[in-house]
Amino acid sequence: MRRVSVLGATGSIGQNTLDLIARAPEDYDVVALTGASNIAQLAKDAIALKADIAVTADDHRLEDLRAALGGSGVAAAAGAAAVAEAAARPADWTMSAIVGAAGLAPGMAALAQGGTLALANKESLVCAGPLVMETARQHGTRILPVDSEHSAIFQALIGEEMAAVERIIITASGGAFRDWPLERLAEATLDQASSHPNWDMGQRITIDSASMFNKAMEVIETHEFFVVDPLGIEVIVHPQSMVHALVGFKDGALMAHVGPADMRHAIGFALHHPDRQHLPVERLDLAAIGRFDFSTPDERRWPALRLARETMQAGGMMGAVFNAAKETALDGFIAGQITFVQMADVVEDTLTGFDASAGLIADTMTLDNVLQIDHLARKAARDAIHKRAG
Repeated sequence: MRRVSVLGATGSIGQNTLDLIARAPEDYDVVALTGASNIAQLAKDAIALKADIAVTADDHRLEDLRAALGGSGVAAAAGAAAVAEAAARPADWTMSAIVGAAGLAPGMAALAQGGTLALANKESLVCAGPLVMETARQHGTRILPVDSEHSAIFQALIGEEMAAVERIIITASGGAFRDWPLERLAEATLDQASSHPNWDMGQRITIDSASMFNKAMEVIETHEFFVVDPLGIEVIVHPQSMVHALVGFKDGALMAHVGPADMRHAIGFALHHPDRQHLPVERLDLAAIGRFDFSTPDERRWPALRLARETMQAGGMMGAVFNAAKETALDGFIAGQITFVQMADVVEDTLTGFDASAGLIADTMTLDNVLQIDHLARKAARDAIHKRAG
């Protein structure tokens, strides 16, 4: 039996992971499940899968969790430190699916205990890519990407040499507003931005898809994970969301990964790697699909892509600034403080306020330094929001 932990078990990625684990429970010894406010789901899954411990990130929900686990024998804990401690428990395979910068410290704790880290928390690489990859090297930990695009790139590169790669193309659905006239975007509502045409995801990532900030993060993630020159990374709009990524080689060939819009494929690939096993996902009927469409993204509609390039060019810990500003701007939009299009303005203002040559940004990349930059960038982004809201 393989020992497995799932960080962010109650989210979309976590639930899809548990769905696959629950189909063959005899193959897995579940060490730890972590979640946030959905105590009922966390406790239900921990009991069903006989986890050693269930942890809520919410300090105030410990007694609720204990009550929900009552008599099951599953231990309970609460708080950010407890989540990191759970991540540090020895496991052969850990899913890192906590949303946002909050997933960085637990992911680092999981890396330090070895095994395999299935990485769905893209913020880890955006905020601290070199630190994450070096920590993995030091502890002999294998990182397997779980974002559908990066899993696709990883699979397309099997048996290939990076020296032969000329470019990497990641696809984007375009989100909820891909067909809207530009002048209407300023009027986009929260409900409209929270509805994705292809994927069933949480609210935050769905809005990030509409703004293309999710794709901007994935561009930076591609740069950090695959050590690709930013100029060699392209984004193309593909409304069907079935071609997840393409790798272009120096002989002109393109290797494409094609599959259904179902995250269980990328999760299952990471869970069973290096083997491929049966997965309960749709088998594509290409004749019925008929066509795949592609178009160049309009950066007037999606300025996040330009901001990602500027972030990579700046280097240092500017990725942490970018992510913190993005998360804070999203909070502001959800709270009704700024409009949909003003999210990009807030991120740009925050990036502009941090000089890449300044001491803080150029400091040695440590977890403490990244978290300090994260704190300062969130404050700057909140100031930018208040300036617009006021």
